[in-house]
Amino acid sequence: MMNRTILFLAAAALSAAQAAPGPNTWQIDPNHTSAQFSVRHMMVSTVRGTLGKVTGTIEYDGQSPQSIKADVTIDVAGLNTNVEGRDKDLRSDNFFDVAKYPTVTFKSTRVEGVTAGHFRLVGDLTVHGVTKEVALEVDGPSPPLKQGPNLRVGASATTKLNRRDFGLQYNRMIEAAPIVGDDVQVTIDLEATKRPG
Repeated sequence: MMNRTILFLAAAALSAAQAAPGPNTWQIDPNHTSAQFSVRHMMVSTVRGTLGKVTGTIEYDGQSPQSIKADVTIDVAGLNTNVEGRDKDLRSDNFFDVAKYPTVTFKSTRVEGVTAGHFRLVGDLTVHGVTKEVALEVDGPSPPLKQGPNLRVGASATTKLNRRDFGLQYNRMIEAAPIVGDDVQVTIDLEATKRPG
């Protein structure tokens, strides 16, 4: 009976250790993180908007960008361009189909081109059920800042996507006219926190 108890406690401790975030795991702060996008409209102007809540984790030793690994989820249902009718249409199965594909995810695979204050984060981006490799151009990360019991870092990432690569297109009649540009500029301004240690 004693051996079983010891084995149970050991297994529970191992499970807890595996579930707990590691010493280099930073949690994205959704209250201080935003994802914005811009796209040309009818070749005469630019429409800008934001996506919804950004969550996830960043693995980072606090010193070398080469150590960075990102796992990010963005809520597409929170999309907002400040035009209710347009937002409703973009969320519908005409475009993003958020009922079926409610989130966008990014999982990094490698770091490239590290220079002072800048690097390229390459990974798999999944939008509308389609996964493609993309590269984010990242400015940062900032030096870790002590705030209360936590450390905080920030960074800004940009990339340009072709919406058609992810199956984001209207019907043939609408697509025949240059109403919505193909290229979408995406910017993520991010803050992440962790306990010192």
